[in-house]
Amino acid sequence: MDFIQNVPFFSILLSLGSGVLTSIMNRRIARLWNTFILTVISIMSAVFFVYMIGRGESYVFMMGHFPAPWGNEIRAGVLEAGMALFFCIVMFLCIKGGQEHIDKEIEEPKANLYYIMLNLLLSSLLALIYTNDLFTAYVFVEINTISACGLIMITNEGRTIEAATRYMIMSSLGSGLLLLGLCILYDITGHLLMSNMKNSLAAVYAQGAYNTPIIASIGMVCVGLAIKSALYPFHTWLPDAYGYSTVSSAAILSSLVSKGYIFLLIKIFYRVVGFDIVVDSKVINILFVFGLLGMIMGSVNAIQEKDIRRMVAFSSVAQIGYIYMGFGLGTSAGIVASIFHILSHASTKSLLFIAGVGLTDASNDSKKFVDLTGSGYRNMVAGIAFSLGACSMVGIPLFSGFISKMLFAQAAVSNSLTKMLPTLICLAISTVLNAIYFMKTVILIYTPIQKVPSKEGEPEPKKVESRNHPVYNVVLLCMIILNMILGCCSQPIVTWIETGLEMFQ
Repeated sequence: MDFIQNVPFFSILLSLGSGVLTSIMNRRIARLWNTFILTVISIMSAVFFVYMIGRGESYVFMMGHFPAPWGNEIRAGVLEAGMALFFCIVMFLCIKGGQEHIDKEIEEPKANLYYIMLNLLLSSLLALIYTNDLFTAYVFVEINTISACGLIMITNEGRTIEAATRYMIMSSLGSGLLLLGLCILYDITGHLLMSNMKNSLAAVYAQGAYNTPIIASIGMVCVGLAIKSALYPFHTWLPDAYGYSTVSSAAILSSLVSKGYIFLLIKIFYRVVGFDIVVDSKVINILFVFGLLGMIMGSVNAIQEKDIRRMVAFSSVAQIGYIYMGFGLGTSAGIVASIFHILSHASTKSLLFIAGVGLTDASNDSKKFVDLTGSGYRNMVAGIAFSLGACSMVGIPLFSGFISKMLFAQAAVSNSLTKMLPTLICLAISTVLNAIYFMKTVILIYTPIQKVPSKEGEPEPKKVESRNHPVYNVVLLCMIILNMILGCCSQPIVTWIETGLEMFQ
């Protein structure tokens, strides 16, 4: 075995161990250590991604000395390697883009706790990407949940405590359903390793002996992960969690945490149950319906919001609907479109959250639309970045959102008429709704502020000098470049996704 094949295990272990070390560090050392570890893991992931492209096939890394079916395994392919690298890059940008607010909003005694949560979150995301064992996946799902809850409530304010409580309750419901579904699958097959379980399920399903329990378990797993990833109508925890946590937490939660659960669901579809059985079970038809509802209702709720952070949060509900709608199409083209949208949404939504906080900083820290008037002039870099992110969400060419919608449309056209028409209609309606609330916001931030007498004791909004925030500006530039790479170089990325799905089999 080549030494570089240890990278997935080292990445998980390094981030997990860093969480322990960070507990004895002060704010400054914890911040530097987190930056160092994230940089090292990103470099390792980049080298590993190049190696996997050259290798051209997946491999299994056996942990310890116990082979299947008793041992624990990591399985890596080109899709996992690329996704791990992408997650590391987005997390790094989210942290650095909101660094000033992390330092300002989190009290000194709790500062290292925040970085502990970040390290644990990274380890859980990497584990969900690489693991080939369902019990390990469930353990890291719970680590992911606890870490995300810590990121929400770290500021210890009334609204964040309420948001974290709601998140934990809903997430526990999702975890319970996921665990029940996995227990049924284990009871039927006697295996926890994904590849072994798939072979056993295929044989059992062909005999027709346990079809009802298998379908029930698939439904439980899907609903459990749908709740945790905020698919409509299980999204009630999301607006407060994203709207009141510190900006880096909101960006990471929106861009990565929900995507980790969705990536695990894709692995269960392909490596545990088998995509043919999933399609035959008709469970994906339910995901298709809720995905279409999420695309519309998430946007409708976003239009009604008067708070920019909550508007962007409700937009995430719509975008999660896109992903599940792609699953519901029941074809490889739909899955490819959904995976590309995972990348597109992660890069765009992190850009919107980080750019949005620059606009609120230039508006006396107010998130209300009425106070954001003219903020694009007061913070020009943030205004431009938010406008470009909005263009991507609407689906303007050159940006990643356009490619996502095109891929979904292509997948729909190649499908049956019963799914093609609803998909195309909802894509059109959702795009119009996206344009309404994002373009309304862009127009507002570039509307010259009216000279009216200020309220007593209320300071005038001040212009933010870009030269005083070089790191923030560089982060926004990198996020814009990442988005445009996805939009302008989409064909190699789509080919990479298709190749990775073939290795999933």
